[in-house]
Amino acid sequence: MGSIRTQATNEGGTSDVPPSSSPSPYTFEVDALSDAGTERGVNEDHCATLVLSATSAILVVADGVSGYEGGDTASRTAVTALLKSFQEQSATVPTAKKLYRAAQQANIAVYDLATVVPELRGMATTLTALVLERDELSIVHVGDSRLYSIRSGGITQLTKDHTVPAERARLGLLSKERVRTHKDRSTLTRSLGRELIAQVDRISTRVEQGDMLLACSDGLYNVLDEEQIAETVRGRAPSAACRALVDRANERGTPDNLTAAVLRITGPTPPPPRQSFFAAALRRFSRG
Repeated sequence: MGSIRTQATNEGGTSDVPPSSSPSPYTFEVDALSDAGTERGVNEDHCATLVLSATSAILVVADGVSGYEGGDTASRTAVTALLKSFQEQSATVPTAKKLYRAAQQANIAVYDLATVVPELRGMATTLTALVLERDELSIVHVGDSRLYSIRSGGITQLTKDHTVPAERARLGLLSKERVRTHKDRSTLTRSLGRELIAQVDRISTRVEQGDMLLACSDGLYNVLDEEQIAETVRGRAPSAACRALVDRANERGTPDNLTAAVLRITGPTPPPPRQSFFAAALRRFSRG
């Protein structure tokens, strides 16, 4: 299968910022690219990026679980359902809560489809999604796709792998080196669609000008290590970074599908909008 590419809704992947007297307006770029790899005829990965406003965007990556019927259907269903649910929710709901609800709705969509279609029984997928809102990132994650933050040349994994060896490593029973070569490194302890309510990690952090966020499936990071990933994306726009990552991994012979989705902050992050005391108190209450 050829590559699947889902770009932001605006041309070139850069947020459309209205003209301003500021010499350095807030801008970001976002793009994504998915590929079947060098050994598989079907791509069970799906990804999407969507610019929501001049200061907001959403990015999502899903990797259908190999070995189950409908891996492609599971990942595609999850991505579509998450985007639909997020956009349909009220603007008064806090972003992090909207994203978490959307992830659970995506889980239900996959679960229900697997229940009513016998050929799809047992299908599942990973899901890693983020929403940028000004300088805040809201993240949901389940499975072994990853989200990296690349800042000042360094790279940090923001998500945890929900796999058998990764869980053992967190308990101190396995070294990080052994995780990479473990025979069960792709055996998930959590996934989307296998149960009615998914165990979804929720993460919040902030971004700065120059930051790059990379969401990817295991088909990429199992071929390229963190230093190689950081080196490949450094200095590149998201579209070029995604292409370079996929090409470099395929040059090494990628046995799995692979996906890269990149968001880059290209201008100073704007200050948060001013809120009244009542609105701020209501926001804190709703988060609680």
